[in-house]
Amino acid sequence: MNRTFFARCTRLLPVLAMSLAAAAPLSRAAAEDVIRFGAPLPITGPLAPEAVKQQQGYNLWAEEANKAGGISVGGKKYKVEIVYVDYQSSTPRAVQATEQMITQDNVNFLFGAFGSGAAKAASTVSEKYKVPTLAATASSVQVYDQGYKYLFGTFTPNDTLTMPLTKIIQVKVPEVKKVAILARNDLFPLAIAQEMEKSAKAAGLEVVYFEKYAIGTIDHSAALSAIKSLSPQWIFITGYINDLLLARKQMVDQEIKAPVVTMIAGPAYQEFIDGGGQSAENITSASWWHPAEHYEGEDIFGSTANFVKLFKAKYGSEPDYGQASAALCGALFQMAIEKAGTLDRDKVRDELAKLDVVTFFGPVRFGPTGQINSLDPPVFQIQGGKPIVHVPRCHQAGRAEGGGELVKRLFRGART
Repeated sequence: MNRTFFARCTRLLPVLAMSLAAAAPLSRAAAEDVIRFGAPLPITGPLAPEAVKQQQGYNLWAEEANKAGGISVGGKKYKVEIVYVDYQSSTPRAVQATEQMITQDNVNFLFGAFGSGAAKAASTVSEKYKVPTLAATASSVQVYDQGYKYLFGTFTPNDTLTMPLTKIIQVKVPEVKKVAILARNDLFPLAIAQEMEKSAKAAGLEVVYFEKYAIGTIDHSAALSAIKSLSPQWIFITGYINDLLLARKQMVDQEIKAPVVTMIAGPAYQEFIDGGGQSAENITSASWWHPAEHYEGEDIFGSTANFVKLFKAKYGSEPDYGQASAALCGALFQMAIEKAGTLDRDKVRDELAKLDVVTFFGPVRFGPTGQINSLDPPVFQIQGGKPIVHVPRCHQAGRAEGGGELVKRLFRGART
């Protein structure tokens, strides 16, 4: 396999920078006191920004685990080692990378490939070898409907984002009657767009436009022009950061305006806010976690506030849901391994399936398909260069703004 980027971060105290020197194979003796986690990521290619986020979350967890002496297994401490392989933003390469890590790199456990499409494809390999896998960024139910036993995911189904959004828009912006949807033709973005269509129709809204754009599209102007001609009150666009920044720029260029503009999943990332500047203002979105939430957890991070503090100290910025979910996957593996008291994959798998815990990310419990079913994802809007969470309100204690004023300001007058 062509590895344009391959890194092994050994003993992660602190986590080592990616380098060719770190790629040398470990001896069997050196590997005896470590637990090896494989992480196939799109480190190069168009999804590279997403890989950076995943690495940050995994590395922060590994560093904290190793600072505490490692993972306790039957009275013995094991350090954490993460093996990264770049699959170059190509789903077939993600499958190859997963097989390589199991058969050649001898990882004990796996983190899933980025996104629903690659995670689903690669899970066929981890299931074949019976390797417990935690997918940090796979929300589409199609990932979990294969009857697999060894795949678990930390994102709730896509409709848990679109249904609350639709209900809020109905109440706060009652003039919305027509919805236009533009979706990246990729498993997660397309699946969430399809859920948006269902949610809109269930609410009695008219979906006047639904089109897909190809992966790698560099010009959305024709699709946006068609949307403009239909005068929808709600424009809903899915994709990843680069897709959405391009679409937003071209909306501004064409002077396309609507009372509500929603984009998923870019606005949850600071890079979207920084890249969009003023044009990011008033964009609505939803995600699976937000640093404004407040949970006291049983995991190694202890609380949302402590996780955010550690992340900011290490990386100089607030974490978003992608980084937090990656760190959560490490913390959940740690809890399951320690509960199992062994590195036996089947026993660790069983402990993952039985987890019912509160973490810094929120309550974690996996449903019968392996997908988490215990969270209420936050809905938010970009205001003043920051994502302001609207729901769930119960985890936002301490905001200076009164609830009534916030509700009044959110989702109103969001003409762009």
